[in-house]
Amino acid sequence: MNKQRRPHLGWLSSFVMLCLFVVAPVQAQLSERFGDYELHYSVVNTTFIEPEIAAQYGLARGSRRAIINLSLREHLEDGSTVAREMDLDGRSWDLTQAQVNFDFVEVREGPAIYYIGEFKFINREWRFFEFDFTPSGSDEVLNFEFKQQMYIND
Repeated sequence: MNKQRRPHLGWLSSFVMLCLFVVAPVQAQLSERFGDYELHYSVVNTTFIEPEIAAQYGLARGSRRAIINLSLREHLEDGSTVAREMDLDGRSWDLTQAQVNFDFVEVREGPAIYYIGEFKFINREWRFFEFDFTPSGSDEVLNFEFKQQMYIND
């Protein structure tokens, strides 16, 4: 599994959550259901991150750089949901098959758990994403794929 752990990146995770709502016209948070689990995902251009914050957490900013943000929720019998850890491997590629393997950073903010990976892109490029993940406590490896056209944010 390609994952680093950062136990508390308060501002960053709060920022990512804010982006999910404020940047909705650019890319809304999406989700996909896998039985009792729901995988939430979003892609955000790094120019939305303040330079000081990006430097503090080792994120590279740029008009051709983005982050993928993933989180996993489990739906419980009482109707509530809880964040779940997951083992996660992921990759992205473009139409020329140039591939990026993500080195995910795990971010924890209170009960929330996020996994963030960085990548580069060119304007109007179609990016393809694929993730294999195993929810904590499960032996089942789940697979998820999507594609998204990327745009430079000037």
